[in-house]
Amino acid sequence: MKRSILLTAILMAMTTLASAQHHDWAFFSRYADANAKVTTTPKAVIMGDSITEGWFEKRAEFFTDNNIQGRGISGQTSSHMLVRFRRDVIDLDPKYVVILAGTNDIALNNGKISLENIFGNIVSMCELAKANKIKPIIASVLPCSYYPWRPEVKDPAGQIIQLNGMLQEYAQKNKIRYIDFHSILKDENNGLPKNHAKDGVHPGADCYKIMEEMVLKELR
Repeated sequence: MKRSILLTAILMAMTTLASAQHHDWAFFSRYADANAKVTTTPKAVIMGDSITEGWFEKRAEFFTDNNIQGRGISGQTSSHMLVRFRRDVIDLDPKYVVILAGTNDIALNNGKISLENIFGNIVSMCELAKANKIKPIIASVLPCSYYPWRPEVKDPAGQIIQLNGMLQEYAQKNKIRYIDFHSILKDENNGLPKNHAKDGVHPGADCYKIMEEMVLKELR
């Protein structure tokens, strides 16, 4: 019963997103007002999807106490994030940007896309950041062995591991900081255990606390 309610909520969120983005595909309007109200240069912006959006909802104090802006939009893929990167990151002129992207690409939220093209989108965000004197930090895709809203996706855990390997290698070669959430949070099936995420995808508050410690180490 609980899984059914949760799945319904996820599908409703995705439907709402699709409706809102009908005339605004990248959803520039989502943070337009918030961006206009930013008067202090952020130490960091976290660019992401529902994992980042839920992070602020569950742990707003992490953002406010550390001068971090969250720019997550539920359901978004790396392609959406790349399109809105200028408005939601560059224009805020942070010292750092943490890029937490890729899981919704693997979940086929925006249709089929190769791992190479997901990787390319994240690399492009890093290049945009560096060109604007913002230090990029790549976060690994969180572990996941099953997408409740997309059960037809085969072996998401394996795809995530492969993508993370590509991202980590790129980060090392280009002297970009890399946060390995995956190794710390994964279970024996390379998924996100229920004590971290009830649906296997979206972290709970205690899981976010672990992630916060890892992020803050890279912002010092």
